[in-house]
Amino acid sequence: MTAPPAPPSDRGFRARAAVPAVLTAAMAFSMLPLFLLGTLAPALITEFAITRPMLGALVTAGFGVAAALSLVIGSVVDAVGARRSAVALFAVSGIALAVFATASHYLVLVAAVALAGVPQALANPSTNKVVATAVAPARRGGVIGVKQSGVQVGAFVAGLPLAWLADGVDWRAAVGTAAGLALLFAVAGLLLPADPEPARVPVSADVPPAGPTVWWLLGFSVLLGSGIAAVNTYVALFATQDLGFGARAAAALVAGLGVTGVVGRIAWSRLVSAARPPGAVLVPLCVAAVLAALALLLAPHGGAGLAWAGVLGVGAFAVAANAVSMLAVVAASTPRRTGRDSALVSAGFFTGFAVGPPLFGLLVEVGGYGTGWALVALEFAAAAVVIAVWRART
Repeated sequence: MTAPPAPPSDRGFRARAAVPAVLTAAMAFSMLPLFLLGTLAPALITEFAITRPMLGALVTAGFGVAAALSLVIGSVVDAVGARRSAVALFAVSGIALAVFATASHYLVLVAAVALAGVPQALANPSTNKVVATAVAPARRGGVIGVKQSGVQVGAFVAGLPLAWLADGVDWRAAVGTAAGLALLFAVAGLLLPADPEPARVPVSADVPPAGPTVWWLLGFSVLLGSGIAAVNTYVALFATQDLGFGARAAAALVAGLGVTGVVGRIAWSRLVSAARPPGAVLVPLCVAAVLAALALLLAPHGGAGLAWAGVLGVGAFAVAANAVSMLAVVAASTPRRTGRDSALVSAGFFTGFAVGPPLFGLLVEVGGYGTGWALVALEFAAAAVVIAVWRART
């Protein structure tokens, strides 16, 4: 028996190079404001005279919007089309970053980050739908790993070139540069396969409900997102306040998180197979993430090496777990439900991102960074338990 033919859009240079590149960029720009909040935290706290919990509240503004929209955005993506949604993602991201760059008051900054919640909500449903409809099944694991690594490409860009531009020129110039690039990629979004149908009004009555796998992954994503968001938001500030790092060295931690996140997302996603399903990969990833969080907890006593080990470990294991969970969503969904199921799991992840940083900031104010890192370790451990129970019941 011969293998079924690849989808028409899965052939040629555009499908094999341009499409993955655009999907990767979409994931990068969807999360770039979060990483910029982390790398620019020392400058933002000084310029806007804000406290650490207020920094966490900025993250909550963005991911609160993303979590709320994710409850309905899947049906919108399914109705409007994946390419149109991806182009909108880049355009709104560019506008949000432009408002961020020109903010003159903390509340304007809150509004900018809240607007950035729109592309965050669009990211997984639109890009996963492109993969589900335009990429041959044999290539989906690799493409999902590559495109999910775009989130960490955003971390790298925020932690090195943009952070260095902020340090050498001005943080507003760095964010403004990112805004311009996002608008350029809105044009590049036209390289994605054309939407096969005209946009229509979203309807959901004829779509079957989400299966149990989606709900287990949603709960897992809340816990995973809480821990990852705390590291993204506070590790640079932790490095400057408790470890004596300079601004560039602290930003390099975020860049390192991005590099290992890229490698981890691609490598771990490629390990998933019929003999090694996503759940079998997620448990060890979460256990390793617990050890990485404990390294951050011990860094003030063990030195900068432990801080680097912790950050790189979070990227290689915790961040990679998000990519593997997205592969599980695509595998468990029908084409009609891919956008909706991706959005539901993303809602859990974004809820974690909304809750994790302010809770971490409050704990740090009361008990120091050690208390915060202990919470992160507990969140990763709980995520491992959720996956273990899910595997035992399915």
